[in-house]
Amino acid sequence: MTEYALRIISGKYQGGQFKIKDDRDITVGRSSDAEMVLVEDMVSRYHSRITSRAGVLAIVDLGSTNGTFVNGERVGKSPVELKEGDRILIGTSVLKIIAIEETAAEIEDSQEKDSGPNSRRSTMSITRHMSGSIDEIPLPDLLQLLSTSRKSGVLSVHASPMEGRIYLRNGKVYYCSLNDNFDLDPSKAFYRLITWTSGTFDLLPPDDTEFLNEIKDGTESLLMEGMRIFDEINRLKKDLPPAESKISLASPIAKPLRDLNPSQLDVLQLVHNHGKAKTILDRSTLSDLDVYEILLMLKENQYIQFS
Repeated sequence: MTEYALRIISGKYQGGQFKIKDDRDITVGRSSDAEMVLVEDMVSRYHSRITSRAGVLAIVDLGSTNGTFVNGERVGKSPVELKEGDRILIGTSVLKIIAIEETAAEIEDSQEKDSGPNSRRSTMSITRHMSGSIDEIPLPDLLQLLSTSRKSGVLSVHASPMEGRIYLRNGKVYYCSLNDNFDLDPSKAFYRLITWTSGTFDLLPPDDTEFLNEIKDGTESLLMEGMRIFDEINRLKKDLPPAESKISLASPIAKPLRDLNPSQLDVLQLVHNHGKAKTILDRSTLSDLDVYEILLMLKENQYIQFS
């Protein structure tokens, strides 16, 4: 028999599950009277209600202060139908609708366990700290949720040996860094970071550090541009040099340098000064995609060579 459950994919009880029983309502809130209790300041006493009728799931907001969001869209008092894979943001907790296969005996056992007064499945003590895995909730999806719910803080992402930080103000990305390299353009850092597919994240409290070169574009625009760059780089991938590979000037250079435009000359100078793909990408003011396209053009016209 196929049943549905809420899996917590972000929060103190990440990985925990709350079974959704058919023909029964689940009230989510901070009150001890709620079926699913989230002990958190940003959760209202009676925050939202999830219903299941003949296998059809739906959710309504119960007039909460901070709102209920499904896949980044705010839920009102009218029921919104839920399906497997949907992500619900309540406070700082992200819940995912999953399908579960259980035998009748397992369901009965689960119901008995869930009904106990000390059941962890019925009471989730979630703190303001938000954490999880980007294997479960991809960064673009997570950022859309944080943007729609106007969260502020520093989203710290770890994918050893790399660490990235995305700075948010009322849901808007205003800065990003990789491995504390503040010389790297923040937009470029963001475009690289959102392509990570494995690792963990923590939403930390807001940081009062001031940055001179804050990102101006909106979060939605950044995400769209980042995915466009990612797709285009993937298209060129088979011809691109590895990040640690050496790039040098061709000898001799047959074609005149005057045929190159200013951006191409800038990249050529970076090749001469640094000679390593990663450093050239980091030092250039152009996007990674633009740098790669120029490098391929310079190689094709025998200005440079890849080692």
